Amino acid sequence: MYAVIDCNNFFVSCEKVFNPSLEGRPVIVLSNNDGCVVSRSQEAKDAGIRMGMPAFQMARMGIRDVVAFSSNYRLYGDMSRRVMQILHELLPEMEIYSIDECFATLSGMSTDQIAAKAEEIVYKVRKYTGIPVCVGVAPTKTLAKVANWYAKHYKGYRGYCIIDNEEKREKALRLLEVNEVWGIGRRYARFLKGEGVNTAFAFTQKSAWWVKKNMGITGLRTQMELQGKAVSGLELREEKKSITTSRSFGEMVSSLEELESAVSSFASACAGKLRQQHSAAGCITVYILTNYFREDLPKYYNSMTVKLPEPTDSTLELISTSLKALKQIYRKGFLYKKAGVIVGDIVPCDGVQQNLFEQKDIGKMKSINQVLDQVNAKYGRDVLKVAVQGGFAEKGEEKWVMKKENLSRNYTTDINDVINIKA
Repeated sequence: MYAVIDCNNFFVSCEKVFNPSLEGRPVIVLSNNDGCVVSRSQEAKDAGIRMGMPAFQMARMGIRDVVAFSSNYRLYGDMSRRVMQILHELLPEMEIYSIDECFATLSGMSTDQIAAKAEEIVYKVRKYTGIPVCVGVAPTKTLAKVANWYAKHYKGYRGYCIIDNEEKREKALRLLEVNEVWGIGRRYARFLKGEGVNTAFAFTQKSAWWVKKNMGITGLRTQMELQGKAVSGLELREEKKSITTSRSFGEMVSSLEELESAVSSFASACAGKLRQQHSAAGCITVYILTNYFREDLPKYYNSMTVKLPEPTDSTLELISTSLKALKQIYRKGFLYKKAGVIVGDIVPCDGVQQNLFEQKDIGKMKSINQVLDQVNAKYGRDVLKVAVQGGFAEKGEEKWVMKKENLSRNYTTDINDVINIKA
């Protein structure tokens, strides 16, 4: 049996944990640069706010009294870590699927034991973190997602739903619209409904030949999983093969100096992520682009990949190489909206093949990396950084920094933002 544990309205729930006054009110969290809705409370959903709705549309629709927050990824990332830590203690094997969701196996348990475990998960995660979660359990991962959908939408399940026999499976699929099935996107949902396939159960009744012909092997696997045939197990976490850090700017920038500040910050973030998984990168790619949607402005996109002499996780090396690449692709006369850095050819740090002709002080670089990581872990991200990254990113005085006009405090990661209680 597989279980899927999913946090409810995760970003909004994180905000509510530290602000009880938000209970019962329509609350939303906006995407980068306060653009679109990426998380909604139930009250916001009831008010007609759709996922992905641009923020400016709410004012046009007359939707008021909505509490809007800018995305606080530092807070959400730390709350996710706390949730996953609790789940690791409760579950023998688990696969972290996203920031707010994971799969686990519950093999060897009776129905009563599975129910007790699911109830324990719902209770302990809420008690220890304040985050509400729902649990779906079934013989396959796709059916577990179906069970989780029912656990979320029907309070009678008390946060968990178990599909453990044929009768429950058929009933659940007959009542579930095909567009709610995990793995069936909007395009396929429109196609299936056009063919008269409106429910998940109707999808399972189509022939395997028809499904494979129209939806490929991925669609066939989804059908088999809905039929109760497990075709995918847990994917135990592997180290990333590439790491990307990119961002749309709060304001468009034109000068090379502004782009250097942004690109060096992205390269530094990539270096930090490499060290977290004890890896080194063998190549680095830098790209820049203008605003694709601005018809009144000239458009430009370019990228450059540089093969490193030997794999590295050094912040200084990656910044230096990324800036050299940036200078090669930068062109004057354009307003740039986005930039990014990608590191690839990732290998374990203990498996780096050193270059005989590369002259560098490895010990010194390791010491610099350790100081950067220790200081920033203790006092906050980017407290200590390379000069070219700029000195005013936290104050929002650089154009490339994202707009965060409604950013909440970093309650769990910054000592200056810890909640004060007057007793």
